[in-house]
Amino acid sequence: MAEITPGDEAGGLRRSVHLTDPRALRAYAHPTRMKLVALLRVEGPFTATRAAQLTGESVASCSYHLRTLAKYGLVEHAEGGQGREKPWRATAHYTNWQNAEGEAAEALSTAMAQRYFEHMTHAIDTRHQLPGEWRRAEWFGDDVVYLTAAELTEVGERFSEILGSYGERLDDPCLRPDDAAPVTVLRIAFRNRRTTT
Repeated sequence: MAEITPGDEAGGLRRSVHLTDPRALRAYAHPTRMKLVALLRVEGPFTATRAAQLTGESVASCSYHLRTLAKYGLVEHAEGGQGREKPWRATAHYTNWQNAEGEAAEALSTAMAQRYFEHMTHAIDTRHQLPGEWRRAEWFGDDVVYLTAAELTEVGERFSEILGSYGERLDDPCLRPDDAAPVTVLRIAFRNRRTTT
């Protein structure tokens, strides 16, 4: 169902959960479930009641979606509370389905790309509200480079190493500089399949 990669932090979230089971891929592709996992990673742990407040869904709906996510190893109960007031937490900082194949993997990739696009559009639309320092720090762009498959793999690994050097801040707020804020970094690289750009 899900293979979980241990993290470096004792008692913290694991580094990643790797999905290969088509049922898990389909379960995660649901927009509400993707939103719940993302919220738990940043604001969790929280209860189904809090999840309902954050998502605009009903408590019953959030409970159902959280149980479904737990079935596939994406979330788990945290300590404390009972019933709907029992808190949930994400099991990992990152979800990976890179080596999964088939329609379920394609559907999840498409759903996630749509979610990324919505987040980018919102970031662009609200950019004027940021302080100048953050507006200058943000970057949007693209590039085309000629790489072998092995080189592209290396680029991904090096990029992950850079991001990983800030990973401890996810679990331990004491390690965050006072002016640090959550930053979404999208990692998308693919071989061009179009004959024109």
